[in-house]
Amino acid sequence: MMDWFIGLPVVLQALLAGMMTWGLTALGAALVFVFTTIEKRVMNMMLGFAAGVMIAASFWSLLAPAIEFTEKDGGIAWLPAALGFLAGGFFVRLLDFVTPHLHLSAPLETAEGPSTGLKKTTLLFLAITLHNIPEGLAIGVAFGAAALNMDGATVAGALTLALGIGIQNMPEGAALSIPLRGEGMSRRRAFNYGQLSAIVEPIAAMIGAAAVFFIQPLLPYALAFAAGAMIFVVVEELIPESQAENGSDLATLGLMVGFTVMMILDVALG
Repeated sequence: MMDWFIGLPVVLQALLAGMMTWGLTALGAALVFVFTTIEKRVMNMMLGFAAGVMIAASFWSLLAPAIEFTEKDGGIAWLPAALGFLAGGFFVRLLDFVTPHLHLSAPLETAEGPSTGLKKTTLLFLAITLHNIPEGLAIGVAFGAAALNMDGATVAGALTLALGIGIQNMPEGAALSIPLRGEGMSRRRAFNYGQLSAIVEPIAAMIGAAAVFFIQPLLPYALAFAAGAMIFVVVEELIPESQAENGSDLATLGLMVGFTVMMILDVALG
């Protein structure tokens, strides 16, 4: 099976990996068929876990290979990583600025982006969808790096990154679908909102893979760009949301466990 997967075109590899992360988001969103609400402390821990996974993935799977690649190529090791990292953060900030959205647990009047008459459910959906784009890009860039035989980059490592992102997508899917159910939306409709929030991941994964594969000099910048975008999401969304109410200690422990799980996956399997 692995040989078959490795033999596929890189863009198709990224698409399939993105479909897996989408499927795991749907699995998390499906919790709405079991629960009407989830205790806030548990949700905080789940979001903290997701943040830990993304932080670890940003370093082990993206920044470290970018630095190593540049160093072995004879360049200034820190420069592409620094520029790409900052560009990734500014990119997500730009998306935040031009897209109307609402953070989880926030009142409607605090919606960010351009003024709009969109409903709260739509604004919540846009917020989660917006922040899934960097995850898809990260997956695609990782597969592009493996296809270009970059030192330290392998298909197994890219799959590990996709698995880690998929694992942290599960609580994100639940974090959207269950609150929507609590506001009176039907279970089926709340599930659809939750799982569709990750539909951008396979699309972004294909774009990321194609971009670095066809424009090879961008590779270290692209890896760092994906890391910067993911860290922006963690700091701007996941950590504040997980620490907003009671259970901040559990959220912090969840972050540490998530970081450890992703680190183990990357080192052991990547």
